[in-house]
Amino acid sequence: MTDDVEVRRGSSADFPAILELARRALGWTDADARFLEWKHRDGPLGESPIWLAEVDGRVVGFRTFLRWELVEPGGRVVRAVRAVDTATDPAFQGRGIFTKLTLGALGPLRAEGVEMVFNTPNDKSRPGYLKMGWSEVGRLPVEVRPNAWRFPVAIAGARQSADRAAVDTEVGVVAPEVLGDAQAIDALLATTAPARGIATHRTAAHLAWRYGNPDLAYRAVTHGSIARGVAIFRLRRRGSAVEAVVGDVVVPRDDHVAVRALLRRIAAVRADYLIRLGSARRMVAPREAFVRLPKVGPVLTCRSLIDEPVPSLGQWALTMGDVELL
Repeated sequence: MTDDVEVRRGSSADFPAILELARRALGWTDADARFLEWKHRDGPLGESPIWLAEVDGRVVGFRTFLRWELVEPGGRVVRAVRAVDTATDPAFQGRGIFTKLTLGALGPLRAEGVEMVFNTPNDKSRPGYLKMGWSEVGRLPVEVRPNAWRFPVAIAGARQSADRAAVDTEVGVVAPEVLGDAQAIDALLATTAPARGIATHRTAAHLAWRYGNPDLAYRAVTHGSIARGVAIFRLRRRGSAVEAVVGDVVVPRDDHVAVRALLRRIAAVRADYLIRLGSARRMVAPREAFVRLPKVGPVLTCRSLIDEPVPSLGQWALTMGDVELL
């Protein structure tokens, strides 16, 4: 029963109450609080839409939707949100609060011009989304490139969740040092090839926010200069393995030489392998040496808020930076 539960629209002013609940329900720490504020308050598209469930003025559930923009191959920008952070007070679980908050948000989001909700829920929460009308698009393909002699042993022991904390490296520079030059980044983005599928709408503001959280320690390498290409990566642990996560590679139109050069620079790190999302629509440079990992990768789910079908897996062209940590 949820008759005594009141639902209302929240804002970042409710963060203290949200964090109090998240500490009770999820064991969040101060680091998680900083992460929440970066994700939902500081984004270039504005504060995330938030819905709260209250009983007698006390927050017993919350649901956040991260604002996002996608771009279609023809160049049309699609307003979207990502169903991300959520929690229900342990004393109120089993009363449909998660469903009430999630479904209750769809109408207002549609009225604001949002066309699509997407996310990559884990195996435990995915059935709940499917019951609420989400479609399972499919497993986003993960590719790896061996980078150490111990790669076979490392990859065998890496089938578990990765750490959020970064591993230090001296390769490249801190990402904000490069991405902070908005004029140069916008000039580079203007030279890139059109999206080969439904992709994140990359702007200088988006990249600066996405890779600018100092706690995540993203690094950047350039192909001599920003104008010739930029790649963003970070090191993290997955079990006993250290992996170099290739978040984004931005180069002028179809410059395969720049792609290979940037990947070689990342490969100078002390990591067992490089990891990225694959795509049938990716610009593939010969001799990149990435191989597909079978049955590995986040499962993309989606719900359309307009009278259009959910795009199939082959229509998407996401990067690891689009899904890692979000």
